[in-house]
Amino acid sequence: MNASSIQAVILAGGLGTRLRPLTRTVPKPMVPVAGVPYLEYQLRLLAGQEIRDIVILAGYLGDQIQHHFGDGSRLGIRIKYSFEPELLGTGGALRKAEALLEDAFLVLFGDSYLQIDYKDVFKRLIESGVLAVLVIYDNSIEDTHVPNNVSVDGACYITRYEKSSRDPELTRVDAGVLAMRRSVLKFCGCPGAFSLEKELYPKLIRMRQLLAYETRQRFYDIGTPAGLKLFEQVIAK
Repeated sequence: MNASSIQAVILAGGLGTRLRPLTRTVPKPMVPVAGVPYLEYQLRLLAGQEIRDIVILAGYLGDQIQHHFGDGSRLGIRIKYSFEPELLGTGGALRKAEALLEDAFLVLFGDSYLQIDYKDVFKRLIESGVLAVLVIYDNSIEDTHVPNNVSVDGACYITRYEKSSRDPELTRVDAGVLAMRRSVLKFCGCPGAFSLEKELYPKLIRMRQLLAYETRQRFYDIGTPAGLKLFEQVIAK
């Protein structure tokens, strides 16, 4: 599989309320880490794996993202942008950008850094034939301080996804990366706000179309001051 033919979509439109006051004047993906906007680490990670077709779904203060990265040529990538005039949620942002999306693509959350082989995740989607593959992590390896929100069966299908639950049956955590087919957008309801986590994933689970890709590589959530500080320490090393 040619990595350069894989498209990566980055969800970068949130308000970043947990990082205020930092995010009062800059969008969360542009918060500096060791003097560099956080999003640049994600983009360099993708470029390093020869994934060069990037779509950034921007919202709050998103013009700053476009002004800084432009068409991506400085990083050796090609960036297209989709802007939300109002908050549409993770699913709504994807649906608005549908015309820019390939038949299958990767999705990265703009506040989660995970250093894995993205080509392998995409391969799992294509070879399995399912509609979506979600990357998950076992907090017992190293606690990410993000609560478990996923349960998986013996065949690696996700059986539950509950973001705000503390149920001990939820033994894994969403690592902020998935691969999906554009055809799943037909399940995203009417135009307007729509959540992947709250509305799409449960539908895919009922259809047995959400497969898990488990990684032992810890991810870093920069959505809180503590998470941002930890990631800065990791980068410094």
